[in-house]
Amino acid sequence: MQRRAVWTCLLGACLGWASALTPAESAAAQRLVAAYPAFLRGVEGGALVWRDGTRMSLTRSAAATYTGRLDAPGLLDQLDAAYPACAPLAAPAYLRDPGRVRFEPLLRKMYGASDSAVRANLVTVDWFGQPLRVTRVNGAADSLRAVAQELAAHPEWRAFLTPSAGAFLWRTVAGTSRRSVHSFGAAIDLNTARAAYWQWSGFREGQRGIPWRNQFPAGLVHTFERHGWIWGGRWYHLDTMHFEYRPELTGACAAGR
Repeated sequence: MQRRAVWTCLLGACLGWASALTPAESAAAQRLVAAYPAFLRGVEGGALVWRDGTRMSLTRSAAATYTGRLDAPGLLDQLDAAYPACAPLAAPAYLRDPGRVRFEPLLRKMYGASDSAVRANLVTVDWFGQPLRVTRVNGAADSLRAVAQELAAHPEWRAFLTPSAGAFLWRTVAGTSRRSVHSFGAAIDLNTARAAYWQWSGFREGQRGIPWRNQFPAGLVHTFERHGWIWGGRWYHLDTMHFEYRPELTGACAAGR
């Protein structure tokens, strides 16, 4: 019996059945599955399992630096984010960028691996009279419409909301080879005239002393977060105009709608 158990264990490890995930990692992976049920079936061993049978290993980046992990993250690096949805707005600690690490193969498989593939799922969202192209995948466009409907009740916030600097644009993040979430039609930038962005002040990525500045009202930010969108103002590398659809990170806040 003992020998059989040993062989079962070894066989499971070879086939990827054995899980090396910590309880926190397993819980984060399950939140990802719950957020994207149309694509993800579950977690088996150390892998994320898609409904089409694809398996993505739940591993970490081998990079030793913060920028290296951004450039080549593992799926677990993306899931590490503890995003403070609906919390008071405050300056993040050094290198605290919850949600800024993105595992690109996951996004490409869900939203499309090319400009044309993403465009096939874009629909128009009326953003206070401005047409924006947003993906319908995972309900992102419907969610943004719900955000707009709630925000319409606050005319005092209109100057922050319009004009939008855009939604879909197949591009990389400025100064990097990393694909922007705008490429997948799952992000929106609001009025740049009211925004702060870390690069505008000439800082380098990972540099200490980036000042946190923000004009966006907490109620506006929380409205987005309740509908599954994270805010770039919660990043040390601040980007206060930027929101992206990441419901796996905002679940507790969304449950309180």
